[in-house]
Amino acid sequence: MANEDVWVVIPVFNEDRVIADVVERVRETFPNVVCVDDGSADQSASRIAGTRAHLVRHPINLGQGAALQTGLSYALARPGAKYFVTFDADGQHQTSDAERMVEVARSGAADAVLGSRFLEQAQGVPWLKRAVLRTAVAMSRTARKLKLTDAHNGLRVFTRPVAERLHITMNGMAHASEIVAFLAHGDFRIQEVPVTILYTDYSKTKGQSLVNGVNILFDISLRDRG
Repeated sequence: MANEDVWVVIPVFNEDRVIADVVERVRETFPNVVCVDDGSADQSASRIAGTRAHLVRHPINLGQGAALQTGLSYALARPGAKYFVTFDADGQHQTSDAERMVEVARSGAADAVLGSRFLEQAQGVPWLKRAVLRTAVAMSRTARKLKLTDAHNGLRVFTRPVAERLHITMNGMAHASEIVAFLAHGDFRIQEVPVTILYTDYSKTKGQSLVNGVNILFDISLRDRG
C-alpha cells in the first residue's frame, strides 16, 4: 500500500465530536495512524476504537507533549516505519499538506519538514494568534537559527533518525519550543513547507488561549538556549 512506511501520530484530548472523521480522512492517504487518548473525559477513546486507528491511552491527562512522545515511541516500534507525522485531532490540519511534506522527506531533501502558516499569505489566521506566533519566532533564538517562520505549527514530518533521537520532556504545549530547540542543536536538515490551517468555530474553541500563548512565550525566554 502507498505510504505504508508512514505513521501518523494524533494526540487526542476530549475530541469525541470530530476525532472519528479526522481519523477516517487521514487514513484515506495514510493507513497507519496511532491516536493517543490523553486522559479524555468524553467518548474520544470509544470513537477512536470505532475506527481502524491504533489506540493508546493515558489514564490521566499528561499534556500534548507527553501524548506525542507516547505516540512516537509506539510508531517507532512498528515494523517498516520510516516517516512520522504529527497531526492535530481537531480538524485544522489537511492531509494533502501532510502528504506533500512526506514527499519532501522521502526525496531526501530534509530530515525534518515543518508546516508553516506564514511562508505564503496567512489567510484565515486570527490576528491575535498571528501576533503571538510571530512574537514566539522573534523571541526564540533557536527558531531564528533555523530561519523558521512558524515555530509552533503542530503539523510536522520526522524521518526515523530524527524521531529516534527526539525525546520530548515538556508535557504541555511548550513542547513545540523544545522540538525546535532539539532540531536547532542537531545536525539535521530542516525545511518548512506552506500549509493551510482550517480555523473552524470548533477548532477555535479548542485552540490556545491568550494566557497559554503568553505562558509559551515566557517558557521560551527561560528555556531557549540557542
